[in-house]
Amino acid sequence: MKKFLNDPNNFVAEMLEGVHLANPGKYKLVPEFNLIYRADRPDNSKVSVIQGSGSGHEPAHIMTVGPGMLDAASPGAVFAAPPVDTCFACIEALKSDAGVLVLINNYQGDRMAWDMAIEMAQAMGIKVEKFIINDDVAVPDSTYSIGRRGVAGNFFVMKALGAAAEKGASMEELLKIADKVNSQVRSFGVALSSCVPPLKGAQLFDMADDEMEVGIGIHGEPGRRRDKIKAADVILDEMFDAIASDLPFKSGDRVAIMVNGLGGTPISELYVLYRHAHQRAEAAGMTVVRNYVGEYCTSLEMAGASLTLLRLDGELEKLLAAPAEIAMRIF
Repeated sequence: MKKFLNDPNNFVAEMLEGVHLANPGKYKLVPEFNLIYRADRPDNSKVSVIQGSGSGHEPAHIMTVGPGMLDAASPGAVFAAPPVDTCFACIEALKSDAGVLVLINNYQGDRMAWDMAIEMAQAMGIKVEKFIINDDVAVPDSTYSIGRRGVAGNFFVMKALGAAAEKGASMEELLKIADKVNSQVRSFGVALSSCVPPLKGAQLFDMADDEMEVGIGIHGEPGRRRDKIKAADVILDEMFDAIASDLPFKSGDRVAIMVNGLGGTPISELYVLYRHAHQRAEAAGMTVVRNYVGEYCTSLEMAGASLTLLRLDGELEKLLAAPAEIAMRIF
């Protein structure tokens, strides 16, 4: 294993400290709970939008805290749900008269931890609601979830709700927007390699050099099948067909396309995939309104990519176009 590490047990804490130091004045850091949140939050006139899942998926969710996006993130260890006390500390720190909305990707560990924390907070009189994200069409169930997994489509939920909350949307309005996004977004991923969690110190799973995992989960969960690597357009065709037929997407739809890298894929290869995704969408009569190519929800250094399609309407187009400021900066 070759990684920039000190003590693997301190990996998440040291990453959070680095993000905090790199963004002076923007964040508050609570080291004992691995909690990072906007320095100007909570605001009693605004709903606090928060999320916490396993780390190892950066920039989600740690680096998506900021105006127009999340108000706080409370990560667990790599690929592990945050502890209940961490979830509760996040809710308590961000409590607002307008309420706290917890976004939860559909994994059993995440749901159990947040459900317990939400019950504790509600017992103390804190206004808090939750929303479950489940955009992955690859498999109906996995080793981590009952029902579909929450993967890169989570980005669109964060972005839409972050923009709406910034404008003062109520809890009820935010839940309606979340439901709209989740009901109109679909994702599918393929892995070309495994990855090495710091505490494990070895490959998460074995894969031959000429193989790929079709329908991979972001924690390395098995997908639909193990197959031989094929040409990029052939791989993209399977992802696109699985997504487009699920909603289904149709001619006349206005869409956003995301090609998300899983951590170890060069950006040039992601654009090769995007090229064909764009072509497929246009050939199907869709209008591509927005595109996102890069790393949004990763699996450490796993080589691979996921494709996400979101059907848009006027409201969602405005929310996606709204300004946002997060920890990741290009220059």
